[in-house]
Amino acid sequence: MRVITGLEVRAVLHQRMLVERLRQMFRSGCEVPLRHHHRVPTWGDHDATLLIMPAWKTGRHIGVKVVTVCPDNPAAGLPTIVGAYMLLDGATGVPTALIDAPMLTARRTAAASALAASYLARPDAERLLVVGTGTLAPHIIEAYREVLPIREVLVWGRSPDKAERVAREATTRRRPVSATRDLEAAVRGAHVVSCVTRAHAPLIRGDWLPDGIHVDLIGGFTPEMREADDGVIQRGRVFVDTREGALAEAGDIVRPIADGVISADDIAGDLYDLTRGVRSGRRYYDQITVFKSVGTALEDLAAAELAVDMIVHQETGR
Repeated sequence: MRVITGLEVRAVLHQRMLVERLRQMFRSGCEVPLRHHHRVPTWGDHDATLLIMPAWKTGRHIGVKVVTVCPDNPAAGLPTIVGAYMLLDGATGVPTALIDAPMLTARRTAAASALAASYLARPDAERLLVVGTGTLAPHIIEAYREVLPIREVLVWGRSPDKAERVAREATTRRRPVSATRDLEAAVRGAHVVSCVTRAHAPLIRGDWLPDGIHVDLIGGFTPEMREADDGVIQRGRVFVDTREGALAEAGDIVRPIADGVISADDIAGDLYDLTRGVRSGRRYYDQITVFKSVGTALEDLAAAELAVDMIVHQETGR
């Protein structure tokens, strides 16, 4: 069994290739049971979350990701998300690879948002605002630059120092990234807003949204978490990564439905619909679009297969 480190995953999972692999996987589909989602008490201030995410494609591969989300870890100098992904032979069940799950998750999550944006954002979108300063932020910047002509990037966070750090680390000689302290003004001037926080109260307001903006909500993965208020959901043409996952776990979807703000029928489609051409994405230039993701094991399986394929190719030339 091959052990693949986070550095190796980062090196081989190029965003443009991963976006296309995800597009192919959503078109063809695979077996994806709803993930196990468990709250685990800890001795810290916050409970941990245990996620178990299986998926398989008959005759090819079986994959399962086991990760924990421990909000108190950063205080001890540890990552919030830790875990591993196991890829097994689909015919024999023999493990073929053990892969660093946090890096795999970061790469595929960013690629899934970029995939959605390829259908939902304006094709001339140049200004990206990233809300959040965690691990995902630089991956999001990289992924969006692969599918849109992004020229200006702003980063906002509750901690201005962290926003400055993310901006500094994401800056290249030809592609500067800046931090901002004015979230409302940054939203009003953006073409795309991508939220990568663990907020439980909305950060983005519907009355801030300019015409034509695309709003990408990534951070929330439980019904209690919110990154956008009801106005965002009401004003936008709403898509999700998977209907099953969003209707069970996405607070930005579940709570507006429970409060009667929207109904499940108001969800225009998911990534299966978009990649298969079942539903159109952006219908007109000034339309506001919203994409809410909670993650799916389909994305993990696609990313794991690509990572192994790339490493084998590098080592053998095949």
